[in-house]
Amino acid sequence: MFSPSLSPYKADFLKAAIGGGVLKFGSFELKSKRISPYFFNAGDFYRADLLQAISVAYAKAVIEAREQTGLEFDIVFGPAYKGIPLATATTDKLAQLDPKTYGQICYSFDRKEAKDHGEGGNIVGAPLKGKKVLIVDDVITAGTAKREAIAKIRKEGGIVVGIVVALDRMEKLPSSDGDDSKPMPSAIGEIRKEYNLPIFAILTLDDIIDGMKDFASPDDVRRTEEYRQKFKAMD
Repeated sequence: MFSPSLSPYKADFLKAAIGGGVLKFGSFELKSKRISPYFFNAGDFYRADLLQAISVAYAKAVIEAREQTGLEFDIVFGPAYKGIPLATATTDKLAQLDPKTYGQICYSFDRKEAKDHGEGGNIVGAPLKGKKVLIVDDVITAGTAKREAIAKIRKEGGIVVGIVVALDRMEKLPSSDGDDSKPMPSAIGEIRKEYNLPIFAILTLDDIIDGMKDFASPDDVRRTEEYRQKFKAMD
């Protein structure tokens, strides 16, 4: 039983992530060299029931964003590589859940390297020119991959209208001098400010901590709360 503060689709997603081993607790070294007490890998949603769980969660997060903010788009874009199955599965699930609104939306994704034969180019799927594009991906860590995706979409003439991620770690970026005691913004906050884009997350670290109190060990809860306190972003 998860915290009543979580909406049903978020609770279902968290349950699937834990049950499928996508969200793990322990000790994990991140790219930043920080040692995190939890790790989330959307690449592990490769089993059919887990793929269904994550596609439902993304689709419901998008529908919720539309209801709350008026989010509109023509294309769901998945940055290579993890974003590719996420975008295709989300597009399919949106059309199932709300065919009137989303029955005609399309998906696209990028190649890591441009194809120089056949149809060529960097983009697979729907053409982006003149279209409103919603980016779907797993997390925003440093923001580099999302900046690259935004640049590619704009180069193709697309208009980025928002980003949806599975998890907002609510974690501050490392300071340039390596002093983790300094207040710093999050990667999500920097992208929001830099591009003036709305960014939506299915789950936040706060959601995980609220939910894990019902099943995780007291030590895992304590270490995750301490990590949040130490590395929480100022935005």
